[in-house]
This record gives sequence, C-alpha cells and structure tokens, in this order.
Amino acid sequence: MTDHAATAATGRAPADPERLALEFRHGGRLMDPTMAGVQIWQVCITADGEPVGSLRATRALWWTAIRLRERLTDEGSFLAVVAQQLLNPDRSFTAAFDELVKRPEYMLIFDRCEMVPPWDDALTVAGVVAAAIGRLTDNSFVLVFPRHGAHGGVGAQLLEQAGTLLAAVEFTDELLVLDTTTGALAGASIRVRDRLIDRARHGGVDRDDLDEEDWFENQEYQALTPRMAALLRLAVEQLSQEAWQEIAALGDEALPRGAGGLFGSLPLVILRQEGGWRRQMARAFDDLAADLADGYVVLLCRGEVMALDLGIRRAQNIYRNRPRLLAQAVEGLPAEARDFDWYACSDLLFEGHDVSLLDDVLDGIEDSDIDDAMGMVDPAPLDWFSPFDDTRARDPARGFRHP
Repeated sequence: MTDHAATAATGRAPADPERLALEFRHGGRLMDPTMAGVQIWQVCITADGEPVGSLRATRALWWTAIRLRERLTDEGSFLAVVAQQLLNPDRSFTAAFDELVKRPEYMLIFDRCEMVPPWDDALTVAGVVAAAIGRLTDNSFVLVFPRHGAHGGVGAQLLEQAGTLLAAVEFTDELLVLDTTTGALAGASIRVRDRLIDRARHGGVDRDDLDEEDWFENQEYQALTPRMAALLRLAVEQLSQEAWQEIAALGDEALPRGAGGLFGSLPLVILRQEGGWRRQMARAFDDLAADLADGYVVLLCRGEVMALDLGIRRAQNIYRNRPRLLAQAVEGLPAEARDFDWYACSDLLFEGHDVSLLDDVLDGIEDSDIDDAMGMVDPAPLDWFSPFDDTRARDPARGFRHP
C-alpha cells in the first residue's frame, strides 16, 4: 500500500519522521558472565520528547559466547526460535544457514517492536531499524527478523515488513535473514531514507507515487528555498576560492596526469587547458554565486552547468559533514519543508540541461588512447563558456574577480 493509499484508508497522513529521536540503552553488571556474546539493546523512540515506541535488538556473537545456542534458548521467546533454527546442538550452524550467509558467527536479532499510531507503519520502522543496524553492526553481520506469526516475536508483522524493505529474504516460515556482506542493505537503506525524506518534506507524498509531470506542476518546486540558496552559494564560493588559488599557483602550466586539487579532479582532457580556460571556470563559480545571492540560478553556458553540478556535490558534503558551517550559512533564514531536497533542487535547476557533459568529453577515448588524448587540445572544453543563447548572455565586460 502506498502512502497515499494508506492515508485514504486510515484517514491520517504518515507521521513526520523528522520528529523522531532514538536513545540506545544497554547495561549489566561488570562481571556478569551471561553478557559474554549476547548483548541485548533497548532502543527508546520518542517524538518531540514523548515516547512513541521501542525496539529491541540482540547482538549474538558466536566467537565470544561459550554456547550461543543454549544462551539464546535460555532467553526464550523469539531468541529461542532463532537458536533452534540456526544452530545445531553441537554449537555449529545449520547447513542451510551456513551456506546462505558469509559470516554466520555475527548476528543482530530483532525480536520486539512496539509503536503507537501514527508511527506504526513499515517505512518508519524500517528507518528506525536501519538506524539501529548502523549503530550496532558493521558490514560482517547477519540480520535476523521475525516473520508474521513467529513464536515470541512482538510486533512481528511490522518487523517482517521493515526487514523486507531493507532487502531481507525468507529463510524459514518464522525467520527473515539479511547478510550485510552482500551490499544489498546499503542500497535498501538509502531507498528507505529517501522515501522518509520525501514524506517529511512533502506532507506524506512519496515521490514514486507521482509521475514527472505532476511533480513539476506542483508550484512548491519552482524556486529554491532561502536556506538552500544560501548553502549552494557557500559551496560555489568555496569552489571559486579554490579555483583562484590554483590559478595563482599554476599560471598557464598544464596539469600533469594524476594532479590533485579542483582542476585535477576534472576529466583528463581538461588538464591540458591553459590558465585562460581555468580563469573562465573560476568566473563561472563567481557568476553563480552572484545569482545565488539573489536566490536563483540561471545557467547560460556549459561551464556554468558543470560549475553548478560541482556546487551541488560540495553543498551535499557540507550538509552531511559540516553541521556547524551549515548552521552559520543559514543563520536567520526561515526553515522550510523543502530545505536540502537534493532531488527537487537538481530537477529544478538542471531542467533542460545535460549534467553528464563531462562524461561526453571522454566518449570514444579508450584507456590505451588516454596518453594521446592528453597531448591534444580537446575542442569541447573551449566551447564551455560560449552562451547557449546570444540574446541571454552575461555581460562580456564584467571582467574577472582577480586580475
């Protein structure tokens, strides 16, 4: 059932996941021998500080538990089911389980999930479970979920649905399993997170539920939010500063293969461009920064398309890894639901433009021909700063920020 269908059926929109917070709790006596190899974690889930649910996850470590099958069986309920179906009495793993997964000796078992309405939906629980996985495992664990009707599984139906969203597969009538070494979890977690972000920003609307025409017809997506414009401006200003610093250091020298820095990150055929070309690229960053100071972007040449593509990548990095810098950039600006919606930002700003142009520069050049290509001046980059439309070009007399 889609989010739209769920809303129609229940009369309530999915709850905003940005209100949720998680607190992880695990404790025990220092000298307690039963804690060896079995760690039970309680995840308390709150919305705006009020409890709305809980999740229980058990780390079962075969190497450190003396007899993991007996230890899990002693816990009873769903953990006992896991012990009986995955481990043999002689402490070995069952043949079917050992064949299915790469590292069976490290398990994270989800056996209890309780959520109050309106938070009791599979997508929200999948997001919570993914967060727990990220904190309690690495890429060598096996994840175990109860299936609906499994003995001792509290909230088994929600956990089964969440596990399925995260790419877990059926193992028995009572168990789903997911081997994190396969990489399937990473892609599934990204999809879950993206859907939750859409839900938070668009009032329960799932992007997958709308066709492209309906998406663009929504007037909410016709302009950058003030905070998004400020972050993009910061990003292109950083790139401009780096570009001008490299220009001052390099002069008209061509870059050697394997060079670092901003210009060294561009495709190989770009490396042979001289200082004049690099100055125009730096000016493209400056032109975009000037546009963004007024809250909009107009792309007038291929170089600006590339500059904006690099700017969005830099802005995403700031958003993920520089929270204090981000806070400074957007201080005093109103928050909106669509802030930092990278899908909508890219769709809006790149509409009608080809953002894969750098890949096109290298089309037809085989690896064995790279050295030959490095010795030529590729004509395509020379056209990057010619306007798409002569009637909508920037003032050619605007000069450069640096002489």
